[in-house]
Amino acid sequence: MSESVSQALARKWRPRDFESLVGQQHVVQALSHALDNNRLHHAYLFTGTRGVGKTTIARILAKAVNCEKGMSRQPCGQCQACLEISQGRFVDLLEVDAATNTKVDEMRALLENAMYAPTAGRYKVYVIDEVHMLSSSAFNAMLKTLEEPPGHVLFILATTDPQKIPATVLSRCLQFSLRQLLPDQIASHLATILDSEGISHEAAALRLIAKAARGSLRDALSLTDQAIAYSAGQVSEATVRQMLGAVDQQVIVQILTALAQGDGKQLLDISKGLATVSAPFASLLDELAACSYRLSVATFTGGLDMDDPDAAALAAVQSLFTPEDLQLFYQIATHARAELHLAPEDQIGFSMALLRMLAFKPGDAELIAPRSSAAAPAPAPVAVPKPTMAQPAPVAAPAPAPAAAKPVESATPRPPSGDLQLPSKSSWPEFSQQVAATGLTRQALVQAELVKCEQHDSAVVLTLKTAIKAYTEGLTVTRMEKALSDHLGCNVKLDMQHGEVQQTAHAVNTEQRKQAFDEARQAIQEDPFLSEISKTMGASVVPGSERPLHVSGPADV
Repeated sequence: MSESVSQALARKWRPRDFESLVGQQHVVQALSHALDNNRLHHAYLFTGTRGVGKTTIARILAKAVNCEKGMSRQPCGQCQACLEISQGRFVDLLEVDAATNTKVDEMRALLENAMYAPTAGRYKVYVIDEVHMLSSSAFNAMLKTLEEPPGHVLFILATTDPQKIPATVLSRCLQFSLRQLLPDQIASHLATILDSEGISHEAAALRLIAKAARGSLRDALSLTDQAIAYSAGQVSEATVRQMLGAVDQQVIVQILTALAQGDGKQLLDISKGLATVSAPFASLLDELAACSYRLSVATFTGGLDMDDPDAAALAAVQSLFTPEDLQLFYQIATHARAELHLAPEDQIGFSMALLRMLAFKPGDAELIAPRSSAAAPAPAPVAVPKPTMAQPAPVAAPAPAPAAAKPVESATPRPPSGDLQLPSKSSWPEFSQQVAATGLTRQALVQAELVKCEQHDSAVVLTLKTAIKAYTEGLTVTRMEKALSDHLGCNVKLDMQHGEVQQTAHAVNTEQRKQAFDEARQAIQEDPFLSEISKTMGASVVPGSERPLHVSGPADV
């Protein structure tokens, strides 16, 4: 019976020495040097997620210190001590699951024997798994032994949650953080195992298993066992994808193609079709985000990873999107994934995410329009300016830009009666609100202060200062130049400076709003009718509830 159980891949292929261990080289190197130089610490703490090798390394270390052929980084694996440790019956190796032995009495009973010399080996090794589950009293009982342990005792603590371990215990241990294995490491190791087992397999199937294991080699081996049973001994991509419920990559390609073509009806049809088969919409959003990442990486590295099982499918849509498109898709997919539980139905949340990807155009927060297909570009969308105090709403389209300014022969400003009306420092707050811009471009303009305005032969140069560093660089400056050029009807160049500002539209409106509120409060305090009510009925005005009848403020800028 035990023989059949031990044939599970996770047990059969459990590493027996440091050389066969997959990954965790930083831990192996440190322990190997300690063994070679006979400088072992009395207590080690291994942390990491499940299935990354914490208990496995503990058992290998127990072999290394108790091997009958001598303590070294390479236990023989053949002596009685090595064999008994591998079989889990070595008398001086005490493995404890702290999740089921949390009480102080159990810990005291365990540690009572620590004072006695080992029965068969050099060291009495205590391996305490999930040590963070111990009670405070149990930790205190263990603390004395950890602080002054006998020379023949070695403690190896393992946990998935080191934050729950008291600092007094942490300070007495050498701590090693075990890392999750990379999908490539897991897939390569699975291929080696299946080759040795004589089991047919496809590389794409192993990559799917490695991805589903999320860094845990033990989980990967368990999934491989399941795949072998599911596929009757042949681990193929199709059967593994079906077993895992993995998203069919062709669905993702259909979605990306519809996005590239701006086909909202097709996107909704895909979503409805997925709902009829109870598709995992959360997984679909995860896969959309993952594909956006892989396509984005391919854009900057020169090509897709051809070992990726989805490379062929992704190659069909790689050229349809800009890097900005992919960044937007990733952001929308991850946000929709996190908020999916808030949607009335999963399908609605998924459909809205797709429509959001279609509706927003990256690189210009002021325009909202569907993307056009590569074969038939759609007309450029029209920007609709946000209404201002001096401009009624709605506005069907921006007013025609004035005729281009004639070149000037000197830097002398044109007179007010000329073709070009340029802003001054005092008029800039009102001027900046009249520019047809929305979104971040408008915010950047109304929170900037005019330092200097100059005319040159080829352009008007405006020197602006802003307290927000992001408004002094990149695409925001380009958008501001475009908006100002359209407004003035000539070429405008900006010289952006970063620093404290005072004379901005935002500051002026903030001050006006504050003044209006102060006047409203004063008017209420001086109102004879309210004063009489206050005296006769004990009424009072709730602080902060005062509102002026007409006021504009920063939100209206």
